[in-house]
Amino acid sequence: MLSKFVNWMKPLPNAQNPITDEQEIAKKYKYWRIKMFFGMYVGYVVYYFTRKNLSYAAPSFISELGVTKMEFGILGSTMYVTYGIGKFLSGMLADRCNIRAFMAFGLIGSSIINLFFGFLPSLPMLTFFWGANGALQSMGFPPVAKGLVYWFSPSERATKWTLWSSAHTVGTALVGILVGVCIAANHWKATFYIPGIIGLIVGVVLLFTLTDKPSSVGLPPVEEYHNDILPVKKQSGLTHWQTLTKYVFGNHYLWALAFAYIFVYFIRFATLDWSTIFMTERGIAADRAAYLLVFMPFIGSLGGISAGWFADRFFKGRCAPVNIIYLFLLIFSLLGMYKFTHVESSWWIIALFLALVGFFVDGPQNLVGGVQASRVTVQESVSAATGFTGLFGYIGAFLSGIGSAFLIERWGWYGIFVACAISCVVAMLFISITWKKEVGDGKN
Repeated sequence: MLSKFVNWMKPLPNAQNPITDEQEIAKKYKYWRIKMFFGMYVGYVVYYFTRKNLSYAAPSFISELGVTKMEFGILGSTMYVTYGIGKFLSGMLADRCNIRAFMAFGLIGSSIINLFFGFLPSLPMLTFFWGANGALQSMGFPPVAKGLVYWFSPSERATKWTLWSSAHTVGTALVGILVGVCIAANHWKATFYIPGIIGLIVGVVLLFTLTDKPSSVGLPPVEEYHNDILPVKKQSGLTHWQTLTKYVFGNHYLWALAFAYIFVYFIRFATLDWSTIFMTERGIAADRAAYLLVFMPFIGSLGGISAGWFADRFFKGRCAPVNIIYLFLLIFSLLGMYKFTHVESSWWIIALFLALVGFFVDGPQNLVGGVQASRVTVQESVSAATGFTGLFGYIGAFLSGIGSAFLIERWGWYGIFVACAISCVVAMLFISITWKKEVGDGKN
C-alpha cells in the first residue's frame, strides 16, 4: 500500500515520443498552459474554502462553544504552526513529486477533516484536527509554485504568478459569502461540512485535470519554447541536497525575504482573522461583519494582480520597488481601518478601508515569498525556496494568533494596528536588502 502511494506521488515520466513539430508544440503549449493555470487556480480557491471558513465563522464559533479569545488564538496558531512546518517540508517534497497527485491529496484530506470538524465535542479535539488540517493545507502551494515555474518563463512570471495568486483572495472572499449565508440561516456547522463536500469533488477533478512538467506531455522546457533565460542557472553536477544547501539554506537573499515574510504575514492574518471580531465588538452584527470582510480579500486579489503587472511593466520583473511602495501605503490604510470601523460609520467607508488593507497587503504577500523567491534561486529548488519563505511567513501567522490575543488583552485593538504599522516598516527594511540582487548586481 505504501509503495503504491509513493509511486503515485513520483514525478510523471517524460513522454516516450517528444513533440518536434513547432506548430504542434505551440498548440499543445497553449492548451496545457491554460489547463494547468485554471486547474491550479480553481484547486487553490477551494483549498481556501476548507481553511479560511473558521475566520469568518469566528464570532459564532466563539459564542456557540464558549471559547475565549485566547483559546481561539491558540486554535488558530496551532494551524499556522503545522501549516508553516508542513509548507517547508512539502516544498522539499514537491520538487521530487508530481504536481497532480500532490495537490489533489492535500485538498481531499483537508476536505475530509472539514466534514466532521463542526461536530467535534471538545476544544482539544478541535485544536488537534485543525492542526492536522494545517498540515494537509501545506500541500497546496508548493506544487503550484513548481507548476508556475515549469509552465511560465521568467519574463512573464511576475504577471502570471500574481494573477494566479488572486486564487487565495478569491477563495477567501467566496467562502466569506458562503459563511455569511450559513450564519444568517443559523447553521454555523454548515460553514465546515459544505466546503468539505465541495473540496472532495474538486480534489477528484484535479486528478483528471492536471499533469506534471511539460516534458511529461512531450513538450520542450518553457524557457526554450519562449526563447527566455533563467535568472539563476544551477551549476551542473550538484546533487539535490547540494542544490538546497547552496540555493536555499545558504542564500542570504532568500533569508532576507523570509524574515520580511514574517512581518507581511503577521499583518495579513492579524487583519484577516480578527476583523470579524473587531467589527462585532464595535457594534456591527456578525452576519454583516462576515459580508463586509469579503471586501478585504476580494479587492485584495486586485492588489496582488496589479503588483505583478507593475513589476513586469515598469521594473523589468523586479519586485522590491513594488513591495516597498505597497507596504508604505498599507500603513495609512491600517490607520484608516482602525479609525473608521465602527457601527456609526457608513458601510461603504468600512468596506473601503478593509479593501485598501487587503489591496496593499496582498501585493507583498504574493511577491515576496513567491515571485521574488523564485527569482533568487534556481528552477530545481523553487518549491523548496517558496516552502522555506512560507515557513517563516507562518511564524508571522502564528504570532498573529496568540500575539494578537495578547495585544488585545493588554492594549486593546489599538495595539494590533500599531504592531501592524511597525511590521510594515521592518518588512520594507528586509526587502531592501534584495535591491542589488534584483538589478543583477547580487551574487548567489
